[in-house]
Amino acid sequence: MKIETKCLHEGWKPTQGEPRQLPVFQSTTFKYDTSDYMGKLFDLEETGYFYTRLQNPTNDSVAAKICALEGGVAAMLTSSGQAANFFAIFNICEAGDHFISSSAIYGGTYNLFGVTLKKMGIECTFVDQDLPEEELEKYFKPNTKAVFGETVTNPTVTVFDFDKFSRLAHKHGVPLIVDNTFATPINCRPFEWGADIVTHSTTKYMDGQGVGVGGCIVDSGNFDWMKYADKFPGLCTPDESYHGITYAERFGKGAFITKATAQLMRDLGSIQSPQNAFYLNLGLETLHIRMQRHCENALKVASFLKSHNKIAWVHYADLEDDKYNELAKKYMPNGTCGVLAFAVKGGREKSIKFMDSLNIISIATHVADAKTCLLHPASHTHRQLSETQLIEAGIAPDLIRLSIGLENADDLIEDIKQALANI
Repeated sequence: MKIETKCLHEGWKPTQGEPRQLPVFQSTTFKYDTSDYMGKLFDLEETGYFYTRLQNPTNDSVAAKICALEGGVAAMLTSSGQAANFFAIFNICEAGDHFISSSAIYGGTYNLFGVTLKKMGIECTFVDQDLPEEELEKYFKPNTKAVFGETVTNPTVTVFDFDKFSRLAHKHGVPLIVDNTFATPINCRPFEWGADIVTHSTTKYMDGQGVGVGGCIVDSGNFDWMKYADKFPGLCTPDESYHGITYAERFGKGAFITKATAQLMRDLGSIQSPQNAFYLNLGLETLHIRMQRHCENALKVASFLKSHNKIAWVHYADLEDDKYNELAKKYMPNGTCGVLAFAVKGGREKSIKFMDSLNIISIATHVADAKTCLLHPASHTHRQLSETQLIEAGIAPDLIRLSIGLENADDLIEDIKQALANI
């Protein structure tokens, strides 16, 4: 099936007499006839459901759809994109370990990696993702366990060079983990470019309406954990908390997601609610149509902003003269996403006046949904970062993140025009 058809038909596959639409299995627990069968479920010897904190049929159907869209072998839903990124790293890193991340990532993820994981004894080195390969290689250490980046960065909308980072990661025997939230599998499939694990904040384009927070992790099944068994003892040595199971031996290509479910979800419980998974599935059914419209609208608005004398600069990789246009055409030939970054001349005061003058476009702590919204990262989503950290992440004090929705692009441009006229 082509990806448009997968959006509608993967995941829930009803048999005769079953509901055509994915049901919401709003139940914490599941009944079995014998104690022995329940015991086998807890030993991971049988497949099935016993407690929604670990797995739920609604969630599994939606995870299977996202897995099919990305071209992976296994996937799991989480309560948020933050939980997905945390689980993806914590599933293979422990106290004393190190990983490398692009510095141009979402502020919440930057804080998770640089502050919270540091308290847990896991060190993260943030790097400028535009550095040459030979410079980036200097940051690898004997205890490096992963490399992390975003396909299209939030909020700077730069494009990640998969070839460069996958070569480096695999040369050093570690997986490449990529957050594919902004591009979605409609516009980019990171596994085709050497990524090993993909994460999503499903709260964004996948949901599409801003109604449900959620996340997802997808494993390509391509990374050979046993080849580097000494680096990944959590996957390649017996887990005494789960009957001495060695995940990589018992579950092969499904090892990463099985461990994340049986161990991390068991202990940390960041499960997505079945109701939110139901909403997410509805969003996924139209994802392929919406992404095309988001990209078309964003290019029109970016082109308008580029030509306006009150705009200082515009960053949108689909613009022909953008610094990242060549990478965008290589990895995302059908368009990047509907998010762009720009600045109003006159600095923060003028930016605030501009934003407060908008009528259709709303100021919101959200991005990538049907309605157009914007915010000022230095004042909002990234305000926990110091000036030095903002600069390291490539976030200018005047940067405005604009997420273009599904409205008529001319209406959005008229709204921007009248707001600019007020400054």
